[in-house]
Amino acid sequence: MARFDQTVCVVGLGYIGLPTASLLATRGYGVLGVDVSERVVNAVQAGTLHFHEPDLDVLVASAVGSGKLVVSLQPAPADIFIIAVPTPFENDHAPDMSFVEAATRAIAPHLAPGNLVILESTSPVGTTEQIVRWIADERADLGPEVTKRIHVCHSPERVLPGRVLQELVTNDRIVGGIDQESAEAGAAFYRTFTTGTVFTTRARTAELSKLAENAFRDVNIAYANELSLICENLGVNVWELIKLANRHPRVNILQPGPGVGGHCIAVDPWFIVHSSPGQSRLIQTARAVNDGKPGWVIDQVRQAADRFKEPVVACLGLAFKANIDDLRESPALAITEALAREGVARVLAVEPFVRECPPQLACHGNVEFVGTEEALRRADILLVLVDHDRFRSIEREHLARKVLIDTRGLFTAT
Repeated sequence: MARFDQTVCVVGLGYIGLPTASLLATRGYGVLGVDVSERVVNAVQAGTLHFHEPDLDVLVASAVGSGKLVVSLQPAPADIFIIAVPTPFENDHAPDMSFVEAATRAIAPHLAPGNLVILESTSPVGTTEQIVRWIADERADLGPEVTKRIHVCHSPERVLPGRVLQELVTNDRIVGGIDQESAEAGAAFYRTFTTGTVFTTRARTAELSKLAENAFRDVNIAYANELSLICENLGVNVWELIKLANRHPRVNILQPGPGVGGHCIAVDPWFIVHSSPGQSRLIQTARAVNDGKPGWVIDQVRQAADRFKEPVVACLGLAFKANIDDLRESPALAITEALAREGVARVLAVEPFVRECPPQLACHGNVEFVGTEEALRRADILLVLVDHDRFRSIEREHLARKVLIDTRGLFTAT
Protein backbone atom coordinates (compact mmCIF):
# COMPACT_ATOMS: atom_id res chain seq x y z
CA MET A 1 0.00 0.00 0.00
CA ALA A 2 1.41 3.40 -1.04
CA ARG A 3 1.84 5.95 1.75
CA PHE A 4 2.29 9.71 1.73
CA ASP A 5 5.45 9.34 3.83
CA GLN A 6 7.11 7.64 0.88
CA THR A 7 9.49 9.51 -1.39
CA VAL A 8 9.11 9.76 -5.15
CA CYS A 9 11.78 10.40 -7.79
CA VAL A 10 10.34 11.70 -11.08
CA VAL A 11 12.79 11.45 -13.97
CA GLY A 12 11.93 13.91 -16.74
CA LEU A 13 10.40 17.32 -15.98
CA GLY A 14 8.57 17.89 -19.23
CA TYR A 15 4.89 18.14 -20.13
CA ILE A 16 4.00 15.12 -17.97
CA GLY A 17 6.80 14.79 -15.43
CA LEU A 18 6.65 18.34 -14.05
CA PRO A 19 2.86 18.41 -13.49
CA THR A 20 3.06 14.93 -11.93
CA ALA A 21 5.93 15.86 -9.62
CA SER A 22 4.22 19.09 -8.55
CA LEU A 23 0.89 17.39 -7.94
CA LEU A 24 2.47 14.65 -5.83
CA ALA A 25 4.38 17.24 -3.79
CA THR A 26 1.23 19.20 -3.02
CA ARG A 27 -0.45 15.95 -1.99
CA GLY A 28 2.18 15.33 0.68
CA TYR A 29 4.81 13.18 -1.02
CA GLY A 30 8.46 14.17 -0.80
CA VAL A 31 9.44 14.49 -4.45
CA LEU A 32 12.77 14.72 -6.23
CA GLY A 33 12.36 16.00 -9.78
CA VAL A 34 15.20 15.07 -12.12
CA ASP A 35 16.04 16.39 -15.57
CA VAL A 36 19.18 16.29 -17.70
CA SER A 37 18.68 19.93 -18.73
CA GLU A 38 20.30 22.45 -16.40
CA ARG A 39 18.02 25.13 -17.85
CA VAL A 40 14.93 23.13 -16.87
CA VAL A 41 16.24 22.35 -13.39
CA ASN A 42 17.08 26.01 -12.76
CA ALA A 43 13.67 27.15 -13.97
CA VAL A 44 11.80 24.72 -11.74
CA GLN A 45 14.05 25.51 -8.77
CA ALA A 46 13.02 29.14 -9.24
CA GLY A 47 9.38 28.06 -9.21
CA THR A 48 8.84 28.95 -12.86
CA LEU A 49 7.78 27.08 -16.00
CA HIS A 50 9.63 26.28 -19.19
CA PHE A 51 6.39 25.62 -21.11
CA HIS A 52 2.78 26.80 -20.96
CA GLU A 53 0.11 24.83 -19.09
CA PRO A 54 -2.84 26.55 -17.37
CA ASP A 55 -2.47 26.86 -13.57
CA LEU A 56 0.74 24.83 -13.50
CA ASP A 57 2.82 27.88 -12.55
CA VAL A 58 0.89 28.23 -9.29
CA LEU A 59 1.24 24.52 -8.51
CA VAL A 60 4.98 24.46 -9.22
CA ALA A 61 5.59 27.56 -7.10
CA SER A 62 3.60 26.03 -4.24
CA ALA A 63 5.36 22.66 -4.48
CA VAL A 64 8.85 24.18 -4.57
CA GLY A 65 8.02 26.78 -1.92
CA SER A 66 6.81 24.10 0.49
CA GLY A 67 10.08 22.21 0.20
CA LYS A 68 8.20 19.07 -0.86
CA LEU A 69 9.56 19.34 -4.42
CA VAL A 70 13.30 19.64 -4.94
CA VAL A 71 15.04 19.30 -8.27
CA SER A 72 18.36 17.92 -9.43
CA LEU A 73 20.33 16.81 -12.44
CA GLN A 74 20.84 13.37 -10.85
CA PRO A 75 18.51 10.76 -9.29
CA ALA A 76 18.78 9.74 -5.65
CA PRO A 77 17.34 6.93 -3.53
CA ALA A 78 13.54 6.94 -3.23
CA ASP A 79 10.66 4.54 -2.63
CA ILE A 80 8.96 5.14 -5.97
CA PHE A 81 10.60 6.02 -9.29
CA ILE A 82 8.57 7.45 -12.19
CA ILE A 83 10.12 7.59 -15.66
CA ALA A 84 8.49 10.33 -17.77
CA VAL A 85 10.97 10.99 -20.55
CA PRO A 86 10.46 11.45 -24.31
CA THR A 87 9.98 8.49 -26.65
CA PRO A 88 10.41 9.91 -30.17
CA PHE A 89 10.94 7.97 -33.36
CA GLU A 90 13.95 7.95 -35.67
CA ASN A 91 13.99 8.92 -39.35
CA ASP A 92 12.71 5.49 -40.40
CA HIS A 93 9.92 5.72 -37.79
CA ALA A 94 11.65 3.16 -35.57
CA PRO A 95 11.16 3.93 -31.86
CA ASP A 96 14.02 5.76 -30.17
CA MET A 97 14.19 4.29 -26.67
CA SER A 98 17.49 5.90 -25.72
CA PHE A 99 15.90 8.31 -23.24
CA VAL A 100 14.07 5.51 -21.42
CA GLU A 101 17.21 3.41 -21.33
CA ALA A 102 19.28 6.31 -20.01
CA ALA A 103 16.71 7.07 -17.31
CA THR A 104 16.52 3.42 -16.27
CA ARG A 105 20.27 3.05 -16.02
CA ALA A 106 20.46 6.34 -14.08
CA ILE A 107 18.05 5.19 -11.38
CA ALA A 108 19.34 1.61 -11.20
CA PRO A 109 22.18 2.33 -8.73
CA HIS A 110 19.67 3.85 -6.32
CA LEU A 111 17.14 1.00 -6.31
CA ALA A 112 16.51 -0.99 -3.17
CA PRO A 113 14.36 -4.07 -2.52
CA GLY A 114 10.69 -3.13 -2.27
CA ASN A 115 11.00 -0.11 -4.58
CA LEU A 116 8.41 0.59 -7.27
CA VAL A 117 9.51 1.64 -10.77
CA ILE A 118 6.78 3.10 -13.01
CA LEU A 119 7.21 3.81 -16.70
CA GLU A 120 4.80 6.56 -17.75
CA SER A 121 6.42 7.32 -21.10
CA THR A 122 4.37 6.05 -24.02
CA SER A 123 6.36 3.10 -25.30
CA PRO A 124 6.36 0.18 -27.74
CA VAL A 125 5.07 -3.15 -26.52
CA GLY A 126 7.75 -4.94 -24.51
CA THR A 127 9.46 -1.83 -23.12
CA THR A 128 8.56 -2.57 -19.49
CA GLU A 129 10.14 -5.99 -19.84
CA GLN A 130 13.22 -4.33 -21.32
CA ILE A 131 13.44 -2.03 -18.30
CA VAL A 132 13.73 -5.10 -16.09
CA ARG A 133 16.62 -6.34 -18.25
CA TRP A 134 18.38 -2.95 -18.08
CA ILE A 135 18.03 -2.95 -14.29
CA ALA A 136 19.42 -6.48 -14.15
CA ASP A 137 22.39 -5.36 -16.29
CA GLU A 138 23.20 -2.59 -13.83
CA ARG A 139 22.39 -4.44 -10.59
CA ALA A 140 23.70 -7.96 -10.58
CA ASP A 141 23.47 -7.83 -6.79
CA LEU A 142 19.67 -7.96 -7.01
CA GLY A 143 19.91 -11.51 -8.31
CA PRO A 144 18.67 -13.15 -11.51
CA GLU A 145 14.98 -12.50 -10.70
CA VAL A 146 14.86 -8.72 -10.35
CA THR A 147 11.07 -8.61 -10.20
CA LYS A 148 11.11 -10.65 -6.99
CA ARG A 149 12.73 -7.65 -5.30
CA ILE A 150 11.71 -4.61 -7.40
CA HIS A 151 8.15 -3.87 -8.57
CA VAL A 152 8.04 -2.67 -12.19
CA CYS A 153 4.95 -1.49 -14.06
CA HIS A 154 3.71 0.73 -16.87
CA SER A 155 0.98 3.34 -16.47
CA PRO A 156 0.63 5.45 -19.61
CA GLU A 157 -0.33 9.09 -19.21
CA ARG A 158 -3.66 9.94 -20.86
CA VAL A 159 -3.94 13.69 -20.38
CA LEU A 160 -4.86 16.48 -22.76
CA PRO A 161 -2.52 19.48 -23.04
CA GLY A 162 -4.34 22.45 -21.56
CA ARG A 163 -6.15 20.20 -19.08
CA VAL A 164 -3.24 18.26 -17.63
CA LEU A 165 -3.77 19.12 -13.96
CA GLN A 166 -7.44 18.18 -13.97
CA GLU A 167 -6.98 14.99 -15.96
CA LEU A 168 -4.04 13.73 -13.92
CA VAL A 169 -6.52 13.47 -11.07
CA THR A 170 -9.83 12.64 -12.75
CA ASN A 171 -8.92 10.32 -15.63
CA ASP A 172 -9.03 6.55 -15.24
CA ARG A 173 -5.60 4.91 -15.07
CA ILE A 174 -4.34 1.65 -16.50
CA VAL A 175 -1.50 0.00 -14.59
CA GLY A 176 0.23 -2.89 -16.29
CA GLY A 177 2.60 -4.85 -14.12
CA ILE A 178 5.50 -7.04 -15.01
CA ASP A 179 3.68 -9.37 -12.61
CA GLN A 180 0.49 -9.11 -10.56
CA GLU A 181 2.27 -7.86 -7.45
CA SER A 182 3.83 -5.02 -9.45
CA ALA A 183 0.47 -4.10 -10.95
CA GLU A 184 -1.15 -3.96 -7.51
CA ALA A 185 1.71 -1.90 -6.08
CA GLY A 186 1.37 0.61 -8.90
CA ALA A 187 -2.40 0.74 -8.56
CA ALA A 188 -2.15 1.40 -4.82
CA PHE A 189 0.12 4.38 -5.54
CA TYR A 190 -2.19 5.94 -8.14
CA ARG A 191 -5.24 5.50 -5.92
CA THR A 192 -3.65 7.92 -3.41
CA PHE A 193 -4.19 10.87 -5.75
CA THR A 194 -6.47 9.72 -8.59
CA THR A 195 -10.26 9.97 -8.38
CA GLY A 196 -10.71 7.96 -11.57
CA THR A 197 -10.89 4.18 -11.60
CA VAL A 198 -7.55 2.35 -11.64
CA PHE A 199 -7.46 -0.83 -13.71
CA THR A 200 -4.70 -3.44 -13.47
CA THR A 201 -3.46 -5.63 -16.30
CA ARG A 202 -0.29 -7.02 -17.88
CA ALA A 203 2.45 -4.59 -18.87
CA ARG A 204 2.15 -5.45 -22.57
CA THR A 205 -1.59 -4.77 -22.54
CA ALA A 206 -1.09 -1.42 -20.84
CA GLU A 207 1.57 -0.45 -23.38
CA LEU A 208 -0.63 -1.35 -26.33
CA SER A 209 -3.71 0.31 -24.83
CA LYS A 210 -2.11 3.76 -25.04
CA LEU A 211 -0.88 3.13 -28.57
CA ALA A 212 -4.31 1.87 -29.60
CA GLU A 213 -6.02 4.94 -28.13
CA ASN A 214 -3.86 7.33 -30.14
CA ALA A 215 -4.01 5.23 -33.30
CA PHE A 216 -7.81 5.34 -33.01
CA ARG A 217 -7.68 9.13 -32.98
CA ASP A 218 -5.22 9.16 -35.87
CA VAL A 219 -7.39 6.93 -38.05
CA ASN A 220 -10.46 9.05 -37.39
CA ILE A 221 -8.65 12.31 -38.07
CA ALA A 222 -7.33 10.80 -41.30
CA TYR A 223 -10.93 10.15 -42.36
CA ALA A 224 -11.80 13.79 -41.71
CA ASN A 225 -8.70 14.99 -43.55
CA GLU A 226 -9.46 12.78 -46.50
CA LEU A 227 -13.01 14.12 -46.58
CA SER A 228 -11.60 17.65 -46.72
CA LEU A 229 -9.63 16.74 -49.86
CA ILE A 230 -12.69 15.14 -51.44
CA CYS A 231 -14.82 18.18 -50.60
CA GLU A 232 -12.27 20.56 -52.11
CA ASN A 233 -12.29 18.50 -55.29
CA LEU A 234 -16.10 18.42 -55.47
CA GLY A 235 -16.78 22.02 -54.43
CA VAL A 236 -18.40 21.15 -51.09
CA ASN A 237 -17.89 22.95 -47.76
CA VAL A 238 -16.35 20.24 -45.59
CA TRP A 239 -17.35 21.94 -42.33
CA GLU A 240 -21.02 22.03 -43.34
CA LEU A 241 -20.80 18.44 -44.58
CA ILE A 242 -19.40 17.15 -41.28
CA LYS A 243 -21.90 19.15 -39.25
CA LEU A 244 -24.79 17.62 -41.18
CA ALA A 245 -23.36 14.08 -41.25
CA ASN A 246 -22.89 14.23 -37.48
CA ARG A 247 -26.63 14.72 -37.06
CA HIS A 248 -26.84 10.95 -37.56
CA PRO A 249 -27.11 9.40 -34.08
CA ARG A 250 -24.26 6.95 -34.70
CA VAL A 251 -21.86 9.21 -36.65
CA ASN A 252 -19.21 11.41 -35.07
CA ILE A 253 -16.76 12.61 -37.70
CA LEU A 254 -13.87 14.61 -36.27
CA GLN A 255 -12.61 17.93 -37.61
CA PRO A 256 -9.98 18.13 -40.37
CA GLY A 257 -6.87 20.25 -40.10
CA PRO A 258 -3.47 20.88 -41.67
CA GLY A 259 -2.15 17.50 -40.48
CA VAL A 260 -1.62 15.80 -37.14
CA GLY A 261 0.97 16.87 -34.61
CA GLY A 262 2.09 16.48 -31.04
CA HIS A 263 4.14 13.82 -29.35
CA CYS A 264 1.28 11.33 -29.15
CA ILE A 265 -1.08 10.97 -32.09
CA ALA A 266 1.57 11.69 -34.71
CA VAL A 267 4.10 9.34 -33.12
CA ASP A 268 2.45 6.45 -31.27
CA PRO A 269 0.84 4.70 -34.27
CA TRP A 270 4.34 4.14 -35.66
CA PHE A 271 5.17 2.09 -32.57
CA ILE A 272 2.40 -0.32 -33.53
CA VAL A 273 3.52 -0.35 -37.17
CA HIS A 274 7.09 -1.07 -36.14
CA SER A 275 5.99 -3.99 -33.96
CA SER A 276 3.46 -5.47 -36.40
CA PRO A 277 4.00 -4.03 -39.91
CA GLY A 278 2.07 -6.76 -41.71
CA GLN A 279 -1.00 -6.44 -39.50
CA SER A 280 -1.29 -2.63 -39.34
CA ARG A 281 -2.32 -1.67 -42.87
CA LEU A 282 -5.14 0.68 -41.85
CA ILE A 283 -2.93 2.45 -39.32
CA GLN A 284 -0.21 2.90 -41.94
CA THR A 285 -2.71 4.33 -44.42
CA ALA A 286 -4.01 6.79 -41.84
CA ARG A 287 -0.45 7.94 -41.15
CA ALA A 288 0.09 8.46 -44.89
CA VAL A 289 -3.09 10.55 -45.20
CA ASN A 290 -2.28 12.73 -42.21
CA ASP A 291 1.39 13.11 -43.10
CA GLY A 292 0.35 14.12 -46.62
CA LYS A 293 -2.04 16.88 -45.58
CA PRO A 294 0.67 19.54 -44.98
CA GLY A 295 1.83 19.13 -48.59
CA TRP A 296 -1.70 19.76 -49.80
CA VAL A 297 -1.90 22.94 -47.70
CA ILE A 298 1.42 24.15 -49.12
CA ASP A 299 0.07 23.61 -52.63
CA GLN A 300 -2.93 25.80 -51.78
CA VAL A 301 -0.58 28.59 -50.69
CA ARG A 302 1.54 28.23 -53.81
CA GLN A 303 -1.52 28.65 -56.01
CA ALA A 304 -2.66 31.71 -54.04
CA ALA A 305 0.83 33.25 -54.11
CA ASP A 306 0.86 33.16 -57.92
CA ARG A 307 -1.74 35.97 -57.87
CA PHE A 308 0.69 38.44 -56.33
CA LYS A 309 3.94 40.00 -57.49
CA GLU A 310 5.52 39.97 -54.01
CA PRO A 311 3.19 37.81 -51.92
CA VAL A 312 3.09 38.00 -48.14
CA VAL A 313 1.51 35.10 -46.25
CA ALA A 314 0.54 35.26 -42.58
CA CYS A 315 0.72 31.86 -40.91
CA LEU A 316 -1.67 32.04 -37.98
CA GLY A 317 -0.51 29.53 -35.36
CA LEU A 318 2.57 27.35 -35.02
CA ALA A 319 1.59 25.00 -32.16
CA PHE A 320 0.29 21.51 -32.84
CA LYS A 321 -3.12 22.30 -31.31
CA ALA A 322 -5.13 25.19 -29.98
CA ASN A 323 -4.28 27.25 -26.90
CA ILE A 324 -0.93 25.67 -26.04
CA ASP A 325 2.71 26.45 -26.81
CA ASP A 326 3.74 22.89 -27.73
CA LEU A 327 5.51 22.80 -31.11
CA ARG A 328 6.39 19.10 -31.09
CA GLU A 329 5.65 17.41 -34.43
CA SER A 330 3.50 20.43 -35.32
CA PRO A 331 2.21 20.40 -38.91
CA ALA A 332 1.63 24.16 -38.60
CA LEU A 333 5.32 24.74 -37.89
CA ALA A 334 6.36 22.31 -40.62
CA ILE A 335 4.14 24.08 -43.16
CA THR A 336 5.44 27.50 -42.18
CA GLU A 337 9.04 26.31 -42.38
CA ALA A 338 8.46 24.74 -45.81
CA LEU A 339 6.95 27.96 -47.15
CA ALA A 340 9.95 29.90 -45.88
CA ARG A 341 12.46 27.37 -47.21
CA GLU A 342 10.88 27.30 -50.67
CA GLY A 343 10.61 31.08 -50.86
CA VAL A 344 6.95 30.87 -51.85
CA ALA A 345 6.28 34.21 -50.16
CA ARG A 346 7.43 36.49 -47.41
CA VAL A 347 6.26 34.74 -44.25
CA LEU A 348 4.73 36.42 -41.21
CA ALA A 349 4.73 33.82 -38.42
CA VAL A 350 2.17 34.37 -35.66
CA GLU A 351 2.07 32.33 -32.44
CA PRO A 352 0.64 34.10 -29.38
CA PHE A 353 1.73 31.33 -26.99
CA VAL A 354 5.43 31.53 -27.93
CA ARG A 355 7.63 34.46 -26.93
CA GLU A 356 10.21 34.30 -29.71
CA CYS A 357 10.60 32.98 -33.20
CA PRO A 358 11.36 29.23 -33.23
CA PRO A 359 14.88 28.49 -34.47
CA GLN A 360 13.50 26.49 -37.42
CA LEU A 361 12.06 29.77 -38.73
CA ALA A 362 14.50 32.34 -37.39
CA CYS A 363 17.23 31.01 -39.67
CA HIS A 364 15.29 32.08 -42.75
CA GLY A 365 15.72 35.66 -43.95
CA ASN A 366 12.20 35.84 -45.36
CA VAL A 367 10.45 35.15 -42.04
CA GLU A 368 9.23 37.69 -39.49
CA PHE A 369 7.76 36.79 -36.10
CA VAL A 370 4.93 39.27 -35.61
CA GLY A 371 1.73 39.83 -33.67
CA THR A 372 -1.74 39.12 -35.02
CA GLU A 373 -2.64 42.73 -35.78
CA GLU A 374 0.50 43.36 -37.82
CA ALA A 375 0.00 40.13 -39.73
CA LEU A 376 -3.57 41.05 -40.59
CA ARG A 377 -2.46 44.48 -41.80
CA ARG A 378 0.40 43.33 -44.00
CA ALA A 379 -0.59 39.93 -45.40
CA ASP A 380 -2.00 39.17 -48.81
CA ILE A 381 -2.74 35.58 -47.81
CA LEU A 382 -4.09 34.52 -44.43
CA LEU A 383 -3.28 30.89 -43.65
CA VAL A 384 -5.12 29.69 -40.55
CA LEU A 385 -3.19 26.74 -39.15
CA VAL A 386 -4.28 26.65 -35.48
CA ASP A 387 -7.68 27.53 -34.04
CA HIS A 388 -6.42 29.45 -31.01
CA ASP A 389 -9.22 31.16 -29.12
CA ARG A 390 -7.33 34.44 -29.56
CA PHE A 391 -7.81 34.19 -33.32
CA ARG A 392 -11.58 33.78 -32.97
CA SER A 393 -11.91 37.44 -32.05
CA ILE A 394 -10.53 38.55 -35.43
CA GLU A 395 -13.23 40.65 -37.06
CA ARG A 396 -14.41 39.63 -40.49
CA GLU A 397 -13.60 43.09 -41.87
CA HIS A 398 -9.91 42.25 -41.46
CA LEU A 399 -10.38 39.35 -43.87
CA ALA A 400 -11.63 41.58 -46.66
CA ARG A 401 -9.44 41.65 -49.77
CA LYS A 402 -7.32 38.84 -48.36
CA VAL A 403 -6.95 35.34 -49.74
CA LEU A 404 -8.13 33.12 -46.89
CA ILE A 405 -6.92 29.54 -46.54
CA ASP A 406 -8.66 28.26 -43.43
CA THR A 407 -7.43 24.78 -42.52
CA ARG A 408 -9.31 24.80 -39.18
CA GLY A 409 -12.70 26.14 -40.25
CA LEU A 410 -12.25 29.14 -37.97
CA PHE A 411 -13.96 31.48 -40.43
CA THR A 412 -15.29 29.18 -43.14
CA ALA A 413 -17.32 26.74 -41.02
CA THR A 414 -21.04 27.34 -41.42
